[in-house]
Amino acid sequence: MGRPKALLTDADGRPWLHTAIDALRDGGCDHVVVVLGAQAEQAEALLGDMAITVVRAADWADGQSASLRAGLVAAADYVADHPRRFGVVVVTLVDLPDVDRRVVDRVITRVGTDPAALGRAVYTDEPGHPVVIGLDHLAGVLETSGGDRGARDYLREQGHTRVECADLATGRDVDTPEATPVTPPAPQ
Repeated sequence: MGRPKALLTDADGRPWLHTAIDALRDGGCDHVVVVLGAQAEQAEALLGDMAITVVRAADWADGQSASLRAGLVAAADYVADHPRRFGVVVVTLVDLPDVDRRVVDRVITRVGTDPAALGRAVYTDEPGHPVVIGLDHLAGVLETSGGDRGARDYLREQGHTRVECADLATGRDVDTPEATPVTPPAPQ
């Protein structure tokens, strides 16, 4: 991309970071953990006084698993420090600008919030995000992720609920400046 995706904005100047946070919150997540890597200070400045947990993945250059691991550890710490019972962690990426609250809500609703739950969004049967990881699976995902391998192998090995979301969004990540986000279909 040429710069950290957490610093990107849409055509109206809205940070993609805000779009991802809103999708999670409005889609049913009680708390949001944001993991920052490259140019974390600049990205953190975009967050202002949002009521979220911010974590820095110092080893972000090691691959996507560094961010996943930092986020899962922070989420587990948050759950341990709060008396409410959380059952799952919902993982999404900042470079999915058309994944909105409808997608998050559908995936959470269909996968569920039981600590044993495991599932993900798929787009025309292609795996994507968000991913729902029940708390019972956190240790397994942490153990099997590394480098550019996130939770994909663990999901495949354990079996998981696949939730088709192509009618709501493309689920395509934006990896190059030439790629333009596709406007998702209108709510029905």
